[in-house]
Amino acid sequence: MTTGLRLKHVAKVDAGQSPPSPDVVPFDGKGMPFLQGNAEFGSQYPTAVHRCDSAPRIADSGALLVSVRAPVGAVNTADQRYGIGRGLAAVSPRAIHARYAYWLLLNSAGWLNSIATGSTFTAISGGDLGDVSVPVTNERQQRAIADYLDRETAQIDAFIAKNEELITLLTERRAAAAQFEVEHHVGGGSRLRYRFREMDARAGGRWAELPLLSVSIHHGVVPREDETEAPGEGNDLSHYKMAWPGDVVLNRMRAFQGGLGVAPCAGLVSPDYAVLRPSTDVNADWLAFVMRTPRFVGEMVMRLRGIGSTDSGAVRTPRIAVADLGSILVDVPSPEVQRAELRDVQKAVARIEAAMAVAQRSVELARERRAALISAAVMGKIDVGVAE
Repeated sequence: MTTGLRLKHVAKVDAGQSPPSPDVVPFDGKGMPFLQGNAEFGSQYPTAVHRCDSAPRIADSGALLVSVRAPVGAVNTADQRYGIGRGLAAVSPRAIHARYAYWLLLNSAGWLNSIATGSTFTAISGGDLGDVSVPVTNERQQRAIADYLDRETAQIDAFIAKNEELITLLTERRAAAAQFEVEHHVGGGSRLRYRFREMDARAGGRWAELPLLSVSIHHGVVPREDETEAPGEGNDLSHYKMAWPGDVVLNRMRAFQGGLGVAPCAGLVSPDYAVLRPSTDVNADWLAFVMRTPRFVGEMVMRLRGIGSTDSGAVRTPRIAVADLGSILVDVPSPEVQRAELRDVQKAVARIEAAMAVAQRSVELARERRAALISAAVMGKIDVGVAE
């Protein structure tokens, strides 16, 4: 990537620079819009949230804005003049087709990340950016490549958008499956407190023998395999709670958002979590589906405790107390009915998740195809019908 014609030979590369902090104020639609970094990037154009009339570095309209701090390599196009901070660099094409330069930079993100340095966060210099190789030097061919990629990627992007829309609809349908089967039980019958016991067994000397469990909004209770989230080596987890297979575990701060599930195995959970053991006549998986329904969630929201009001979700540091959770009315049917409803929900969810997996795989393959297409075209490996 650093041989032959380089970007600095055909474009002006300006590294951003931070102005004095007092000069940066919220953008009010007036003055010079200022971009700190890629946080203000959109799919193609940025949206400024700051203003700095004394910005020492300016990107003119049409310049390519490149993130030089993690995530390195993100690219947007300046749709107007912007002041730019240290997180960005502006690439102004001179002797290179602008759209080809855009695709070239997108394709260079992997290489730029490979040379990025830094301990707190990775970054590249303007010099690194200027060293990007330009494999196609004929401007007519550059223009043809850019037109080809504009056309082909638009079709791929439309395909991806349709599948992502389908995934969103299927996600809503998956939630509705449980709602249809079991939500009608919420609001009648007896208090839920009579259907479970809160468990508060601490790990003590057994903590090193048990896996750490995490409560996910999307996946329920799962082993915490991501070491970046796990407590540091040598930490004493003897104060953590123990959960056993079949216990319902709630993240009390996220339960109203779906942060609950059934423990698949014995393990440790945060001492701030609630561990509930359903009575013998209550199926734990059935109860978890009930607790995720919109009606039950609504009951939880009305009982949240924290700083502020529950109106419009204004509670800060919200938590659901187990005592308040137990005050919710649930009409628990016979174990046979619970099992039948659970089977129906699981069958419906399995069908929906199979369709979601197909759509997700289609998106993954389309993105791989898009990246491969950009790489091949930018490198001049695809015949776009223009002789050099």
